[in-house]
Amino acid sequence: MQITINNKMHQVDVPDDMPILWALRDVLGMTGTKFGCGKSLCGACTVMLDGNPIRSCVTPVKAAENKKITTIESVSEQPAGRAIQAAWQEINVPQCGYCQSGQIVSATALLNSNSKPSDEDIDNAMSGNICRCGTYTRIRDAIKQAADNLEAGHEG
Repeated sequence: MQITINNKMHQVDVPDDMPILWALRDVLGMTGTKFGCGKSLCGACTVMLDGNPIRSCVTPVKAAENKKITTIESVSEQPAGRAIQAAWQEINVPQCGYCQSGQIVSATALLNSNSKPSDEDIDNAMSGNICRCGTYTRIRDAIKQAADNLEAGHEG
């Protein structure tokens, strides 16, 4: 099967029902996307599929056929991704950092679809991403800062 990941075509010989997460990590060696719960509850495994955040731990690789997967490894190729990553660093969002790749991917997808999100928009978009360290306030602040920077023409 051929799948497009981070704008590059990859040939993978895996079962159609293999979760995208394991194709990324175990077959292709792309370990930026993390395994958290395996049940689509924590968001650590979030990637974008045609620009929409999905939980790669439960999404079969077959669902990615003829679509584009974007992982944390290439999120900085998008203006919103650069702005998010810069704000994450400036505000010093992470503590342990384990959930952050999923958080950053979800936040990037949010800004790609909504350039000026309200607190409610942010809460709704990020609700599926759990941070056991409780950095939610800093995450919201970073998303707002990234949105402001994008609006002002700065990506970070």
